Amino acid sequence: MSARTHTRPHPALRAGADTRLPWWALALPTLAFVALLTLILNPSDAHAAAGEPTLTHLVERAQQLIAR
Repeated sequence: MSARTHTRPHPALRAGADTRLPWWALALPTLAFVALLTLILNPSDAHAAAGEPTLTHLVERAQQLIAR
């Protein structure tokens, strides 16, 4: 005896679903990447920071706030 096969129902149509990205969704990350790459590759702007590094100060401040 053969089994009866079921047909799949048609998938629901996605009305109004837009798969295109706006222009700025690609432009902004590209611009940020180029800006950071320019900062990294420009050795003339590289100099030693005078005083305490900002990142270290920020981490210490975060630890103080968490400890409260």
